[in-house]
Amino acid sequence: MKRPRNVQLKSVGVKLFVILFSTIVLLSTVLGITSYYAAKGIITDEVAAASSQSIVQAADKLDFLFAEYEALSRQFAVDSALKADMELVNNPAAGTVAKVAAEDRIRRKLDSVKGSDDRLIAIRLVSRSLVDAQSYKSAGVSAVRDGEDIQSRIKKIDEGKGQPVWFPVLDKGFFGMYSESSMTMGRLLRNIQNPAAEYYMLIEIKGSALTDVLSNLHIGQTGEIRILDPQGSIVYGADNALLGQASYIQAAAEPLDGQEQSFTANDEQGESQLVVYQPLATGGWTLLGYAPVSDFTKSADKLLYITLAVVLAAALIALLIGYILVRLIGRPLGKLARLMEEGEQGNLQVRTNFKGQDEIGRLGHSFNKMMEQISLLAGQSSRSAAEVLATSEQLVRASGATSNHAKEVAEATGEIAQGAASLAAEAEASNRNVELMGAKMQEVAGINSIMDSTAERVLTVSDQGAGLMRTLVKQSESTVQMMNLIQENSAMLQESTHLIRSILSPMIAVNKQTNILALNASIEAVRAGAAGKGFIVIADEIRGLANQSNQSIQSVSTITEEISRHIENTVKVVSEAGPQFREQITSVRESSIIFESVRTEMEAFLELIGQSSASVAELGRFQRQFGESMASVTSVVQQTSASTQEVASMSSQQFIVSEELVALSAKLEELAENLKQSLVSFEG
Repeated sequence: MKRPRNVQLKSVGVKLFVILFSTIVLLSTVLGITSYYAAKGIITDEVAAASSQSIVQAADKLDFLFAEYEALSRQFAVDSALKADMELVNNPAAGTVAKVAAEDRIRRKLDSVKGSDDRLIAIRLVSRSLVDAQSYKSAGVSAVRDGEDIQSRIKKIDEGKGQPVWFPVLDKGFFGMYSESSMTMGRLLRNIQNPAAEYYMLIEIKGSALTDVLSNLHIGQTGEIRILDPQGSIVYGADNALLGQASYIQAAAEPLDGQEQSFTANDEQGESQLVVYQPLATGGWTLLGYAPVSDFTKSADKLLYITLAVVLAAALIALLIGYILVRLIGRPLGKLARLMEEGEQGNLQVRTNFKGQDEIGRLGHSFNKMMEQISLLAGQSSRSAAEVLATSEQLVRASGATSNHAKEVAEATGEIAQGAASLAAEAEASNRNVELMGAKMQEVAGINSIMDSTAERVLTVSDQGAGLMRTLVKQSESTVQMMNLIQENSAMLQESTHLIRSILSPMIAVNKQTNILALNASIEAVRAGAAGKGFIVIADEIRGLANQSNQSIQSVSTITEEISRHIENTVKVVSEAGPQFREQITSVRESSIIFESVRTEMEAFLELIGQSSASVAELGRFQRQFGESMASVTSVVQQTSASTQEVASMSSQQFIVSEELVALSAKLEELAENLKQSLVSFEG
């Protein structure tokens, strides 16, 4: 019964198709997605680099702006005339006119500075007592106020000990009296000789001044620019409502030289933002800008559609290539596998019709040659087995005939022995009763006649037995020759199996070399980089084909090993039967010698019968010499009895040998039938 076909999903062609299809689609998908994310990364990096440069430039502008006002505050701190006027107005001994003149010079100086810079809302010299009447300010600004917030800010100026202290942009100014936002720089103008003449200098800058400086700085389409203090609070932002609040996106620590000053972070809504920053030299603040990453990567989203199109195209190409591979490789290998399964079941007439000159075509041609050689060897073995079977059948028939003849000879010799016993009794009776000699002479004449005919039959049977023994010897020798021929054919079969193994060995070596070449191709393709990716796929496919071919070769090798084991079993059985055939030939030759001895004895017996007949005739003519003749008859009867006993003994031995010959012939027939059954599974 033929084996059921394997499930189609397990075929080599389907596996190659699935591997190729999956590989191409996976590579296309991975390449497209990798390109997409690589493009997003490149765009983000480039935008981050450009934005970092922009924010560095904007930070430099802010530092330059802040440095101007710090320099202005230093000019006030070192201005000796201003210092003298402030000492004068705080000198109780000074006259009123002098104080008014000094106050007027102070106000005009403040007005001139404020008037020369339209970015300023006001410039003040606030008394340490925070009394508005004792403080000075530029024209057009509100009076000084005193409150907890203001006190805390003034305290920070005191703690600055004469160094500039910057305050964040406040929605209504330092004193909360303006209609627009402003940023303030405070500084204590110290006077060691006259502490009463110390003032807080406040330079209030419009919030729009920072907006003007940062107007050319754009991060994306919807990005924001903020200035954060060291605690992460918002110092400046587009929305004044956020001033003073903690920023959700914080700037990183102080970057080292050469490090990028950009990173990505999520905002309050969880949207990814590209963040760039630059620390300012003023107040430990940090200029920070961020914008959604999607603003920069919209163009890269087109790669997703391109990737989808490429994956679809790659899938179609993979389907086409997979179909071609199934037709070129899967179908031939599947057909060859089915033919090998039929050959495994004993059908040696299966042949391939591959016309290609590639490895599959060469494998098909080798398969055809192998099946032809196996069929030829199986046919020769079958014919030899048939000849052995026919010879054994002839030997069985001849052995049966010999056994029957031996049985007849034994019966005849038994009759002869009985006749001899009767003759001896008659001879003794003749000695006792001479008067009855006439009648007994007639009986002796009849007995002699019977003995003569019986001896002739025995002689004829002996001649037939000798002829059959000679024929049996010749047939046994022919059987031995047949057994030798079977051994020679089995040796030829073993040589053929060795030849098949030698044919398979180069094929296995070719597969190994193919694997090595595929591995080298993969290595070279990896070295070639992106240009060698296609060769990597081809090398993997070649290596997979080599592995499949190796499995097929292993299957053929397994079948060859099974045939070799059957041949070895046949050789073993024939080798065991050889000694039995030689023993049979020896027994047959001994039987032939016994038949020749029987013939010689029977010829002597015929001579004795002739002498007995002559004696009976002489007895009839010489009745007066009956006493002397009776002695002669008694002697002849004794000799005849001894010869008859010997013939009976030899007939018994011949019968035993014939039975053994029949048993050996049956065993030979059984061996021949076993040989025929072992070869009947191969349809030669």
